[in-house]
Amino acid sequence: MRNSITFSNQQNDALFVLIKSLSKSEKRQFNLYVGRLGGNVDAKFFALFKLLEKQKNYNEKAIIDSGVVSKQQLSNLKAHLYKQILISLRMNPAHKNIRIQIREQLDFATVLYQKGLYKQSLKLLDKAKHMAIENEEKNIAYEIVELEKVIESQYITRSIDTRSDELTIQAKELSQQNVIASKLSNLSLQLYGTLLKNGYVKNDEELQRVNSYFNSKLPEYNYENLGFREKLWLYKAHLWHSFLTQDFLQSYKYANKWVDLFKSDSKNISLHPVFYLKGKNYLLESLFFIKHYEKFKEELTLFEEEIEKKSIPQNSNTEILTFLYYYANKLHMHFLEGSFSKGEYLVEVIIDKIEEFKDRLDAHHIVVFYYKIACLYFGMGKNKECISYLNKIIKAKNIDVAQDLQCFSRILSLIAHYECGLDYDLERQFKDTYRFLLKMENLQEVQKEFISSIKSLGDVFPHQIKKEFKGIYDRLKIYENHPYEKRAFLYLDILSWLESKIENKPVAQIIQEKFHVIQKK
Repeated sequence: MRNSITFSNQQNDALFVLIKSLSKSEKRQFNLYVGRLGGNVDAKFFALFKLLEKQKNYNEKAIIDSGVVSKQQLSNLKAHLYKQILISLRMNPAHKNIRIQIREQLDFATVLYQKGLYKQSLKLLDKAKHMAIENEEKNIAYEIVELEKVIESQYITRSIDTRSDELTIQAKELSQQNVIASKLSNLSLQLYGTLLKNGYVKNDEELQRVNSYFNSKLPEYNYENLGFREKLWLYKAHLWHSFLTQDFLQSYKYANKWVDLFKSDSKNISLHPVFYLKGKNYLLESLFFIKHYEKFKEELTLFEEEIEKKSIPQNSNTEILTFLYYYANKLHMHFLEGSFSKGEYLVEVIIDKIEEFKDRLDAHHIVVFYYKIACLYFGMGKNKECISYLNKIIKAKNIDVAQDLQCFSRILSLIAHYECGLDYDLERQFKDTYRFLLKMENLQEVQKEFISSIKSLGDVFPHQIKKEFKGIYDRLKIYENHPYEKRAFLYLDILSWLESKIENKPVAQIIQEKFHVIQKK
């Protein structure tokens, strides 16, 4: 396993990253594409491609020294090569999804129209429109209808007397559906952005603000008239609202509707695999939050079967998402069971995958994995390994990590230092954590209570320590089901750790005992 991983991706040159993302078949396609005209094989852009393909790290000096291109010309040549690779990828059958196929037909029809071949153009447009409507590509369908209206105004077929009325009605219906979809997608995106930036609602004022925003921006609609796309955005908006307000039963309800929407017509899984994968992940995440183990395990098993059977289309995008969602939920399963040691094998797999996808993974997803790995090691009692992964989050200066994650990384680090007996470093940890918490707005009572309590442990006599832990436990237990304070326990199971100290048992054993009690109910 690699000992060190950095968040900063030095390979941030867009062209270099694009070339490194190409599969063998895509590179072969590009070679064939370039070779379609003999002169291109010796073209400078192809020479640059071959040079960058061989580089392990982007090295501009090596490119200039090669003599392929001068420093002054490099920027333009890179832009040209980038465009040529995209053209090649667009021609690749693997990337010929429905949207590209429809857009291609629209482009062809536009060319025919510009040549004055109106009848041929209309025929292509009609075919493309039916394809667009059938596959819920209503924005493109609206574009097509608008072009049909332009052509019909210049070339009247007279085959249908009500042609103009038909197109007008169709344009109006598509426009209305697009407006609803746009409003729902805007609402969904804003709620998602709020969740990433601020985390869950922390008080009545925030709850009122989120509810007010949600209710004011939710458009009026007739459910029976909604198509696949509109329903998808509707479920997304409700999902983010329920996550923000910590109503995880509602999260499960809408994540389940999201996934069922795809299962009701499986062609949509092939057409929109990214949305399907995201729905599966939120379904599993919701089940994890409500601790519905049996259903969680059932859904995770189904997800594993889909991956093994390759029933979800695989491309560079879905490959990364499958990795993120599958392994995050594999860790969640061990957290629910308390089987931390059994999950240790996942660490090396995850770290290797992070290295493999480093050019395409964002820092947020990486640090979330680091926090989950730290929790895994903490559950195993391997506190030094836990601290090592937490330090990767705490010491990162060049990433924008959610405050909640930063906060609980520091709190877990304090606990791990305490468990390790690293008293010499504990005082500095307290100071650093306090400084960070002071910068946070709306600091939770759980955080305040825990920090002050854990700091006072240093002044407690050994024979009183169990009693002190019991006092901390009692003070925190009252927040376990608090509408706002309970979010603290989603990041870190502080109560189970306190129980482990009170009962003198490993924290994994405490969680396992709780798990078995829930299973018997």
